[in-house]
Amino acid sequence: MSDDSKYDQDFIRPVRRVLIGVLAVALMAVFLVWRIDSPRVEQFRMAVIDRVVPSFDWAMRPVARAAAMAENFRSYARIIEQNQELRRELQQMRSWREAALQLEQRNAQLLDLNQVRLDPQLTHVTGVVMADSGSPFRKSVLLNVGARDGVQDGWAVMDGLGLAGRIAGVGQRTARVVLLTDTASAVPVIVQPSGQRAMLIGDNSPYPVLEFVESPDDLRPGDRVVSSDDGGVFPAGLLVGEVVITRDRRLRVRIAADFGRLDFLRVLRSRPIERITDTGALIAPELRPEALESGLAGDAGDG
Repeated sequence: MSDDSKYDQDFIRPVRRVLIGVLAVALMAVFLVWRIDSPRVEQFRMAVIDRVVPSFDWAMRPVARAAAMAENFRSYARIIEQNQELRRELQQMRSWREAALQLEQRNAQLLDLNQVRLDPQLTHVTGVVMADSGSPFRKSVLLNVGARDGVQDGWAVMDGLGLAGRIAGVGQRTARVVLLTDTASAVPVIVQPSGQRAMLIGDNSPYPVLEFVESPDDLRPGDRVVSSDDGGVFPAGLLVGEVVITRDRRLRVRIAADFGRLDFLRVLRSRPIERITDTGALIAPELRPEALESGLAGDAGDG
């Protein structure tokens, strides 16, 4: 038995060596044939490819199917990620929608509570800010609207949030706007909810000063400041800003308008205030002494 196993080992080893040698020679021949740059060898290579490759189509099908399955798996993974992302965005949109509905309801409640009625005659013309004065002593800008657009001196000017200033010089095609922070600006305002009247005076600082306040102790930081129609300068109710108290205990206003990004401004077309020139219809005429005596006598006779 041991002799048979020894015979098998002595027979298999040479055969294995011969097969390995033949395989190495064949691989070397294939490599050389594939690397030789010759027209005849090229024709031989093409003939081998035409003969062998079509017959191996059955062997390439599993490889192609495996590659397709791998690509489909990656596509499914991307679809799952996109689906999860869409779910997160949908959830976020639902929360935003709920917040928008609550704000809309709150706005409707406040409008109904304040009995707000917007003035349809208070229209505006929008202009583009062309230049800034750039001076530390003047806070003004130039607009590309003027007299040809119906702009008049003294009209109020707003940005998208609140009152920014007033027209202080009108040309044919341009107009100059004096901002609320300018030293030449003095605007009558009302502080809510206390209802106190004051003057907002600019001093070239970002926070204009509140002057001539009736009861300064009644004001609190955050109180809303709106324009007043005293003197016929501005329409009433335009948002100006909110009250702030500085370290020196002075009352100032944080302007609602964004002076850092004044690209467009709206000029409000204010209606002219009707001025009373004839006082005869308001004051009773003076009575003559004769008429006064006759009136008294008539009253005594009736008594």
